[in-house]
Amino acid sequence: MLNAHDQLEIKRFCFQYLARREHSQLELRQKLSLKGFGGLDISAVLDDLIMNDWQSDQRFAESFFRQCLARGLGPLRIAYELRQRGITDEQTVMDEGQVDWEKQLAGVYQKKFGDNIFLTAREWVKRLRFLQYRGFSSEMIQGLSKGLGLVIK
Repeated sequence: MLNAHDQLEIKRFCFQYLARREHSQLELRQKLSLKGFGGLDISAVLDDLIMNDWQSDQRFAESFFRQCLARGLGPLRIAYELRQRGITDEQTVMDEGQVDWEKQLAGVYQKKFGDNIFLTAREWVKRLRFLQYRGFSSEMIQGLSKGLGLVIK
């Protein structure tokens, strides 16, 4: 049986979380479960929040996507991060953003490494790993290296 007192507490916690930033349903469910609330109570409250448009996975995904872009993340990492937060249609969110990923990659590279085009193989491997960790594909990184005219010794 659903507990009305627990549902009020759950709603209070949800509003506290949502007042700070957008959260996905999965994030709210995980946080509330850690507080010891039951799954049925959580589901009932989340359904109410969604119905009243107080919580929206679409809004969360769009907000999170913009934050990831500002942090200099690439498409692979952003898609992974969205999936980790329960957003299963991450490609739709990313397609709507109409991002120039090559420009994003060049900006991240320039900010981190500057203009030096003469690199040792060891330096290039470090840079390659950094850019891959940020979520850029090997093909994108190779395109950048050709575009910058990097000389690797």
